[in-house]
Amino acid sequence: MKMKPTLDALPLEVAASKFAALGSEQRLGVLRSLVRAGPEGLTIGDLGLRSGVTGSTLTHHLKILTQAGLITQTRQGRSIICACADYDQMRTLSEFLLSQCCADCSTEGHDHG
Repeated sequence: MKMKPTLDALPLEVAASKFAALGSEQRLGVLRSLVRAGPEGLTIGDLGLRSGVTGSTLTHHLKILTQAGLITQTRQGRSIICACADYDQMRTLSEFLLSQCCADCSTEGHDHG
């Protein structure tokens, strides 16, 4: 069973590097295509068709997203055959942003649901 990382375990610099990996429209499009595909992921060919990013540009973006921990890749030899979104990492990143939501707001007159 995988242990869920605590929010305190995600240092600011790590969160910043993960968000930086999303700072490209093409990378964000690639990641969205993988999120839409579900946990099985996509072959590299299908990912290229769905995202509109192919060849060495796709390889470059996959490398950055993998280094940031936002996707995982399956390899056969030197070839990447499949990529999928790492939902746990994306959840942790979202929770990093939302964990301190309204922490400095006065609670008078505000409904924080």
